[in-house]
Amino acid sequence: MKVRDWLTFSLLGLVWGSSFLWIKVAVQEVGPATLVGFRLLIGLLGLAVVVAVRRPALPRDRRTLIVLGVLGITNTALPFILISWGEQFIDSAIASILNGTVPLFTIVIAHLALHDDRITTARILGLVTGFLGVVVLMSRDLGAESRAGSVLGQAAVLAAALSYAGSSVFARRNLRLVDPVVQAFLPLIAADSVAWITALASEAPLQIPRLPITWLALAWLGLLGSCLAYLLYFHLLHAVGPTRATMVTYVFPVVGVILGVVFLGELADWHLVVGALLVALGIGIVNFKRRAGVATAAAK
Repeated sequence: MKVRDWLTFSLLGLVWGSSFLWIKVAVQEVGPATLVGFRLLIGLLGLAVVVAVRRPALPRDRRTLIVLGVLGITNTALPFILISWGEQFIDSAIASILNGTVPLFTIVIAHLALHDDRITTARILGLVTGFLGVVVLMSRDLGAESRAGSVLGQAAVLAAALSYAGSSVFARRNLRLVDPVVQAFLPLIAADSVAWITALASEAPLQIPRLPITWLALAWLGLLGSCLAYLLYFHLLHAVGPTRATMVTYVFPVVGVILGVVFLGELADWHLVVGALLVALGIGIVNFKRRAGVATAAAK
């Protein structure tokens, strides 16, 4: 990846990696669908400003609009609600490790659906190495939550991971010529509509946030976790492909552990050191192994 792509990758990992913490904070006061509704509404306001400044060409053909609408449901509304619902029963750390399965789903789906994102030995090795790092990072918490019987919460986050994976391949295949700003903005309109319909159907009467910390969480999730993050993500998706782009989910547990150490006084034990090294190694294998092979072939 280019330097710009690495910077985008790192910033996206930091922003989305912190989102699990803020979801856990907000879901203490509001329902999961209401949380997503407010989050996406704030994100839409931020993206509306970007659209007004950038003035990208908006698609008018029916097929593209339908694709963007479907993407809003499968890549945003559904996984956001599933993760928020799941975090009512499991720790944010567990949600982050389960979300780390996105690249494993993506590498299989991309291999079947795309001609330019094929499975290679290096990718399999890198993905497995990174996932082992995720498991090491959260092994103690995962064991504790499993004993608590939070099977449904974990299943919800895994379902969200599968939805993310399929959506990334779907977007790469169908929206290559659509401006990333448009890909971020228009799907959120459909996603927010679905979130509020779900909230009205399942959480009425709606609980309006009252605590300042909840509004802070929603603002963070909306402006950074939705507005900024989607701009970064869709740029990265088309620049490096879905397999590499979704590897950003491996950064989430690292960010979560670091936040715990800095703000909650949690112990920086061997899980942090070994897990972080495995995550970094996995990302490096996927992104550099192939380039080295190409260079060797060119030299011949």
